[in-house]
Amino acid sequence: MAPEEYPASPKKVFFFDIDNCLYPASAKVHHRMADLIHDYFEKHLNLSHEDAVDLHSRYYQNYGLAIGGLMRYHDVDPLHFNSEVDDALPLEDLIQPRIDLIRLLQDIDRSKVRLWLFTNAYVNHARRVVKILGVDKMFDGVTYCDYTTLPFVSKPQEEMYAKAMMEAGAHNMEDCYFVDDNYKNCNMAEKLGWNSAHLVEEGMPIPAEQASRHQIRHLEDLRQAFPHLFKTGSGMNGLGCNGVE
Repeated sequence: MAPEEYPASPKKVFFFDIDNCLYPASAKVHHRMADLIHDYFEKHLNLSHEDAVDLHSRYYQNYGLAIGGLMRYHDVDPLHFNSEVDDALPLEDLIQPRIDLIRLLQDIDRSKVRLWLFTNAYVNHARRVVKILGVDKMFDGVTYCDYTTLPFVSKPQEEMYAKAMMEAGAHNMEDCYFVDDNYKNCNMAEKLGWNSAHLVEEGMPIPAEQASRHQIRHLEDLRQAFPHLFKTGSGMNGLGCNGVE
């Protein structure tokens, strides 16, 4: 879409990451995806399993996603990769509708806030996940990694946050709210001036230094991190977060 097709919004925008954020890491979607990526590297790049794991790790560290390196150095068709990895995930067997998530999103004051998905996945995967979770009708839009374009842009690149703001109609950094389970993604959002909450699930190690002002253990803790975004009188079931608003 052209920039003029993204009208400015008078509301604040709450950006939600998807994977390992809208559903728990214990669902092991990431593990199943890693297995499929390694299989793809072995099959199409003729690598051993060990070399596939190593190259995947390096591309993830350098570009945020394996496909970023594959497109740059191996002339891989990104939609072919997507069909054998993201689209091949048995998501229906791994995740299910989340009533607690639905209630949390319902309690956000939509007269003040737009809800927006912000993911490093391709749009097919994003739509599949939120549909299974039962929240596909609750978001105003999605900013995703466009696997079909170069240069490849993804979180935590600054350009990806600018893209999200443009598409969601947010013009001011202070009007952007964000939750993600990835340290680097939250840290970049914080540096840009967004209001960021780093989701560190129960059982996961606490970072030596917080990625952002807010660090939470559960999505429910967003009620305490950003109380002014929720309807008056909505539930306050969070188990605690670090940082104050």
